Amino acid sequence: MLTTHEKPREDTTALMAEIGRRARAAARPLAIASAERKHAALIAMADAILRGEDKILAANAIDLRNGEEARLGASFMDRLKLTPARIHDMADGIRAIAELRDPVGEVIAEWDRPNGLHIERVRTPLGVVGVIYESRPNVTADAGALCLKAGNPVILRGGSDSSNSSTAIHACLVEGLKAAKLPAEAIQLVPTTDRAAVGEMLKGLSGNLDVIIPRGGRSLVERVQNEARVPVFAHLEGICHLYIDKSAELDMAVAIAVNAKMRRTGICGAAETLLVDRAAASTHLVLVLKALRDAGCEIHADTDVLAAFADATPATEADWFTEYLDAIIAVKLVDGVSGAIEHIETYSSHHTEAIVAEDAEAIERFFNEIDSAILLHNASTQFADGGEFGMGAEIGIATGKMHARGPVGVEQLTSFKYRVRGSGQVRA
Repeated sequence: MLTTHEKPREDTTALMAEIGRRARAAARPLAIASAERKHAALIAMADAILRGEDKILAANAIDLRNGEEARLGASFMDRLKLTPARIHDMADGIRAIAELRDPVGEVIAEWDRPNGLHIERVRTPLGVVGVIYESRPNVTADAGALCLKAGNPVILRGGSDSSNSSTAIHACLVEGLKAAKLPAEAIQLVPTTDRAAVGEMLKGLSGNLDVIIPRGGRSLVERVQNEARVPVFAHLEGICHLYIDKSAELDMAVAIAVNAKMRRTGICGAAETLLVDRAAASTHLVLVLKALRDAGCEIHADTDVLAAFADATPATEADWFTEYLDAIIAVKLVDGVSGAIEHIETYSSHHTEAIVAEDAEAIERFFNEIDSAILLHNASTQFADGGEFGMGAEIGIATGKMHARGPVGVEQLTSFKYRVRGSGQVRA
């Protein structure tokens, strides 16, 4: 028997084609919508989510039961779970997006030419955005709100594991669109769990899809990057590093290490490798590792670390490439900031790296020589988040170098055009 979220496989191609056409039809009215109307829609969405808390929690309970029956991992279940606090955070995130400056029409740069032409570079919506994601129902709200603010219709394809939660959240977003008299098709949720729907999105929906943003595990992101016929904003993994320099303040180093790994182990900004300056082995290493162990973290250590801290598992080469998304961390002693930079550039996924240090030269070298999307000094890697960057929310963290890098927020969901103003000039 089909659920309300499923369609017969033979209908999926036609279904997705229609979704694409509706999104494209919504593109122009959304692109020219006033800032005030978009603001009103976002506030109405946030209000609807709060009013719909009981329905959202009931839908999420179904997804959680299904997840338990499927024996999903603890980190996966944590990403899937909604609580009253998380629902209120979701609404607060939408309100924060509403209060951001409207990027559409913003003049990024302007200049005059000797011939009297005045040239402006102006932000415009990207077009129709497709977001493919797994397990995180809050992405439904974040992606819908961010795309709306940037004037982009969005097609959301959540995972089957979170389909009930996403459907309940999406209903609130549509309620907000209707309240502001914006096209309901501006935010569409794919109503089928058929994987063929993803394939249709990767083909570009007959030219109706302009960019795809995947948010999920490595297999999903690899598939999108390998098969997509439209541009992709993505990162494969969050192999994030925390380096503790010999100049680090000890209590700060302990607190940051525990938070970076253990605050939420299942997010892409969680630290997966801890690098400790060999010169700090006698002062910092054991205390940091004891604090991690006491917080419930399993430690995979290289030979040098094992010699100082026996309560650990020997690390293998695979550990340096692993995104655990769990209460596990790989630990290695390195020869100062040079050793840390060399290790990070060898094994990093170029997502997020942090240094705990007071030495100004070490800090500058870390910032200047490491090529990752986000670098932090004396702060937890868990701040790798669009909300924490003041963007209200994010659709994901992009680790590529074309167009978007780091948290994908409102500005990253825009392109630009040139406006050239003349007074009768003709070209010789």
